[in-house]
Amino acid sequence: MENTNSQNVLLQASQLVRRWGGLVAVNNVSIELRRGEIHAVIGTNGAGKSTLINLLSGEIPVSSGVINILGSDVTTWSQPKRAKSGIGRSYQRNTIFPDLSVFENCRLAAQAHDQKAWLIWQDADQCDYSVAKANAVIEKTGLKEAKDRIAGALSHGQKRQLEVAMCLATDPVILLLDEPLAGMGADETERMLSFLNELKPNHAILLVEHDMDAVFRIADRITVMVNGSVIACGTPAEVKADRNVQIAYLGAE
Repeated sequence: MENTNSQNVLLQASQLVRRWGGLVAVNNVSIELRRGEIHAVIGTNGAGKSTLINLLSGEIPVSSGVINILGSDVTTWSQPKRAKSGIGRSYQRNTIFPDLSVFENCRLAAQAHDQKAWLIWQDADQCDYSVAKANAVIEKTGLKEAKDRIAGALSHGQKRQLEVAMCLATDPVILLLDEPLAGMGADETERMLSFLNELKPNHAILLVEHDMDAVFRIADRITVMVNGSVIACGTPAEVKADRNVQIAYLGAE
């Protein structure tokens, strides 16, 4: 059953536009992210998917349009302020601290979210909140056995898991995940998909991904972009049946 309760709409973006000179990278895109749903965004390279994530997270400003998070207009908010409001994101490329342990990566993420300037003289490892949060997300993401390993020595799949763990350490309710399955083997992909399903009940998840088999297995809703515009949005079955999608993206003639 489709989750339409307005209280579950955690992020709502309306008619987003982003221009780079004469190029329109995102053109009148509207999207809703709902608690309890994985909303995938698909499209060929250059379709505007990563630009859309950057607009939603606040990394680049919109040219026009409105973004609401938890009922508040955040269109002009900075990326750090949006992160504080409940947005967490991962990137196409790993953004971990490769010379630090898995634990320290997660602890730093938690500490950045819960900054306490008045405790400047306290040793970082004595911060009960960030230590507890780091241990919790390490357990949740299945990285407990790798807790003390140097992050740069992890497998590619574990590095992607660590990125999600660092994201969770900031206590987001909205997750913007940019190609979390990229470069993963079959077993690693299965573990990540299982983990995303575990996160779904308490989060709204936007998933940008090129693995179509994975997308159609896990997504509750799919938005299809071509040249910066949305050509279809609906359930996986609806998107598969859409003739425009079949022609533009799935290879039909």
